[in-house]
This record gives sequence, C-alpha cells and structure tokens, in this order.
Amino acid sequence: MSKKQTLHELSEVLDTYCVNCLLKKHFRDEFGKRYAHAFCINKCTVGQKIKEIGERLS
Repeated sequence: MSKKQTLHELSEVLDTYCVNCLLKKHFRDEFGKRYAHAFCINKCTVGQKIKEIGERLS
C-alpha cells in the first residue's frame, strides 16, 4: 500500500469516527483534554486502528 493510500485511509477513519465523537467530547468536558486524548489513543478501538495505520507509514 502506498503512502498516499495509507494517508487517505487514515483520513477516512478520522472523518468517519472522530470528528463528532461524543465520548471524546464527554471526557474532555468532564476530565480535561489530556484524559480525553489519552483515552482516544489507548482505550478507543478507533484510536487503536489509527495507531495501526500510522505504524504502516513508518
């Protein structure tokens, strides 16, 4: 898979699931920006998929 295709796939995942994510908004309001970000990276299945796609770019 080319770098361009990988970036396109990443963009699609972000646009589909992360743009208006209610969990991120809730956690950001209740616990702060750092907690919401950490949740997205470590515990959210979409965040794990994004991490997996990002590893292909390296």
